Amino acid sequence: MKIVITRYLPDDVTKELVENFDVVMWEKENEPMPREQLLEEIKDADGLFTNVADQVDYELLEKASKLKVISTMAVGYDNIDVEEAKIRGIVIGHTPGVLTEATADLTFALLMAAGRRIVEGMDVIRENEWNSWGPFFLTGQEIYKKRIGIIGLGRIGLGVARRAKGFSMDILYHNRSRNKEVEEELNATYCELDELLTTADYVVLLAPSTNDTYKMMGTAEFAKMKKSAVFINTSRGTNVDEDALYHALESGEIFAAGLDVFDPEPIHSDHPLLKLRNVTALPHIGSAAIETRLAMARLASENLINGLKGQPLVHEVR
Repeated sequence: MKIVITRYLPDDVTKELVENFDVVMWEKENEPMPREQLLEEIKDADGLFTNVADQVDYELLEKASKLKVISTMAVGYDNIDVEEAKIRGIVIGHTPGVLTEATADLTFALLMAAGRRIVEGMDVIRENEWNSWGPFFLTGQEIYKKRIGIIGLGRIGLGVARRAKGFSMDILYHNRSRNKEVEEELNATYCELDELLTTADYVVLLAPSTNDTYKMMGTAEFAKMKKSAVFINTSRGTNVDEDALYHALESGEIFAAGLDVFDPEPIHSDHPLLKLRNVTALPHIGSAAIETRLAMARLASENLINGLKGQPLVHEVR
């Protein structure tokens, strides 16, 4: 059977795939397989090893007459037309769990960097703007004992909350359902979204990408936040109205933002948000720790092998 791998992977990840299947892999590191080539290769492929940056849409699935398994090296799968895949009897695997701690680390790093203006401080040095010292030079927001509001308390949100506890932060969360165990463990408080937005010093968005969460953070939501508040998004770019966020930051409606995701991706140096010095921006690297990415790749490989052998996937999208 034939497998298409849309990004270069190291030999220790692909070894078992190469031993068992006919593998077509894009060999250029950190570059995607061109869409035209992917559409051609998928025509006789039985398995697809993909990631969040590939659009596995109707056009691709229509050409994939033999496709049995899609395995994405990601937790989210909003880039995949799941319903169309199900209609065609294609199973989908993903990689939850293994990237939780790395993404929680990155989220809290963004919170600290945006709140304390870390990247802006580096830019001041690089641009030879550090001419003297003043009592309010590059002053940011404190973190210790401040209030964090987490929107979406899944695995990653829980990881962020545990890190916040280490900073003695007051933890609020908003979720589809309450988690009494988490409330007891972390002394966290469940609240409605409006209360979270109006009282939190740091608003961290970790909600999944769904129809209900599309642009859930917009003009009205940013207007409710404190002028001293910092907004962090490591969920999906589609969850935020970027025009509204730009206005809130540019006008001083909120203090700063730390962003790892955008809509669409990738963005370039002319993106409006990058013109603002109170934005700390990263290129969607939430899980980009070496150990984590290897674990994700191995799990995605296991999902693909199991599916093609007719065995249950380790983690299947239902």
